[in-house]
Amino acid sequence: MNTTAIFAACVLVWGTTWYAITFQLGPVAPELSVSYRFALAALAVALWCRVRGLALRFAAREHALLVATGVSMYGLGYVFVYHAERYVPSGLVAIGYSASPLLAILGLRLFFRQPMTARMAAGAALGIAGIALIYGPALARPTAAGDAAMGALLTAAAVLVSTAGALLAHRNQTRGLTGWPTMAWSMGYGAAATFLVAIALGRDLAIDLGARYLVSLAYLAFLGSVLAFAGWLTLVARIGVARASYVGVMAPVAAIFVSTALEGFEWHPLAAAGVAVSVAGNLLVLAGRR
Repeated sequence: MNTTAIFAACVLVWGTTWYAITFQLGPVAPELSVSYRFALAALAVALWCRVRGLALRFAAREHALLVATGVSMYGLGYVFVYHAERYVPSGLVAIGYSASPLLAILGLRLFFRQPMTARMAAGAALGIAGIALIYGPALARPTAAGDAAMGALLTAAAVLVSTAGALLAHRNQTRGLTGWPTMAWSMGYGAAATFLVAIALGRDLAIDLGARYLVSLAYLAFLGSVLAFAGWLTLVARIGVARASYVGVMAPVAAIFVSTALEGFEWHPLAAAGVAVSVAGNLLVLAGRR
C-alpha cells in the first residue's frame, strides 16, 4: 500500500473503533470485553513475533515494567473508556481521549525534563480548552446533565490512566524495551489485569456469542489493536513520527462524524468551536514537536 492509503486506513480504523465499542456494551461486563480484546490482540502479536523470529524473552525486572505499562495502557484505561460510552456518544469520548497525548507532553516535561516550547504549551492548553467546549453543551442539558457528567468523569479517568501508560512506555523505550515483543507482553498483562478486576468486582464471567458482539470484538482486537498499529509504525518508518502523529489528530474527528451519522450526536455551536480549537491545539503541538 502507498503511504496515503496507509494513512487513510489508520484514520478510518481508529476513527471507527470508538463506535465499534458500543457493540460491546451489553450483557458482557466492560472489564471482560477489554480482557477478551487484548488477549486476542496479544496472541496475534505473539504469533507475529514467532513468525518473524523475534525473541519474546525478558528479564524479571523488565517484565515488571511491562506489567505496569500493560495494566495502564491496555487495561484500566480502556475499561474507563468502555464505561464512559455507556453514558455519552462514542465520538464525545474519542474527542475527550485526544487529551491524552497533550497531557503526556506535559508529563514528559515534568518527569523526564524534556524540552517544551511555548508553541507546544499553547497547543496543549488549546486542545484541552477545546475538549471542555465540546462537553459544555451536553453538561448544560438538564435532562442529560447527569449522564454527561459521568461520561466526562470516566473519560477524564481514562485520559489520566492512559497518560500514565504513555509515560511508562517512554521510560521503557529509554531502557530499550520497544517493538512487537514488548507490545505482546503488555497487551497480555493488560488482558490479565482486567480479567482479575472483573473477578474482584464479581462480574458474571460470560461471553456474548451473538454476531454483533463477536464481529465487533474481532474488529477491535485485530484491526483496531494490531493492524492499525502496524500501519502506523509503517508510517513512522516512511514519513517520521511527527507527520505520522497526524493520524491521532484526524481519528477523533472521524469518530465524532461517525457518531453523528450512526448515534445521532447533536452538534452545537460550542461543540463545533471546540472541535476546531482542539484540532488547532493538536496541530500546534505537532508543529512544535517537529
